[in-house]
Amino acid sequence: MRGPTCNVRLSWPGKAEPTASAHLELRSSKPAAQGFELISGDNLAALRALAARPERFALAYLDPPFLTGREHAEVGRERSATGRIVRTLTPAFDDRWDSLESYLSALRDRVTAARELLHDDGCLVLHVDPKTSHYAKVLCDEIFGLRAFASEIIWRYRRWPAKTKNFQRVHDVLLRYVKNPDAVPRFNQLYEPLAASTVATWGTNKQRAVVDGSGRRSRSSTTVERTAGAPMGDVWEISIVAPVAKERTGYPTQKPAALLERLLEACTRPGDAVLDPYLGSGTTLSVAARLGRIGTGIDANPRALHIARQRLEAAQIVPGESFVGAPEIKRARSSRPSAKLHVA
Repeated sequence: MRGPTCNVRLSWPGKAEPTASAHLELRSSKPAAQGFELISGDNLAALRALAARPERFALAYLDPPFLTGREHAEVGRERSATGRIVRTLTPAFDDRWDSLESYLSALRDRVTAARELLHDDGCLVLHVDPKTSHYAKVLCDEIFGLRAFASEIIWRYRRWPAKTKNFQRVHDVLLRYVKNPDAVPRFNQLYEPLAASTVATWGTNKQRAVVDGSGRRSRSSTTVERTAGAPMGDVWEISIVAPVAKERTGYPTQKPAALLERLLEACTRPGDAVLDPYLGSGTTLSVAARLGRIGTGIDANPRALHIARQRLEAAQIVPGESFVGAPEIKRARSSRPSAKLHVA
């Protein structure tokens, strides 16, 4: 059940309800023997084709383009015959759109399709930036219902300062929605270290409230049981993937493993299946393999699938491979690969 109807809606010229597509089937070129699958093709077509299968996911993590208005490239580094480092740029995905309306339409269709693939107690996390987060929030309210909104997570990070007469943008927004607000959510409480002032006052043992005769809290005391820390808040300080980090693949907009670890540990259990329709560098599936989960990733760029496959194979996982025969959707996340550009 989706809860109350959302009467506050986004509207734009030409907005229409998602239309049903022709029946599409996923064709397997390599079976998914270990629970991991890489799907090649347009992610909307693949999501709709997945609906014909009985399997459902505990978590869908969507990290779409951020409406940057440019084409993003994978960065490789090679050493020339003279010993000089040469950067190799290979187009990865096209984030140029005809309009904000076309971007929102594409986003709505994919969130709608991903929602249908969740377990009843599962959730979807949509990763966007402050430029579109307010639009995305209203869209998700329409799709899921107001009561399905669970949390807005702020991922705060440090990066090289930009030359702009404005406050530096140092955060992304992750919108979490549960599929069914009446179901007990699949959620594991995480903890973060206690504040230094709390430790100085109360130590590292659990506190216990002492109430008076009226049931009001009068004071606190400590117990002999050690505390796990403070329940995890919704502002996360996690570093971006540094240029020299071991986990860096060179694929653009790569998210840090620590971010996905936190999401998977909180929203899934060992053995659960996770879905990433914007696979990119494959961080979601790489982390899922390390944490004992399984997963499905979708991308139209063969290079993205290759990088994800390499990361899984490094974890002793041989993923299954499938493809969907669907027409190219204009302005999908992954553009067609083109010639390399060599930049000194």
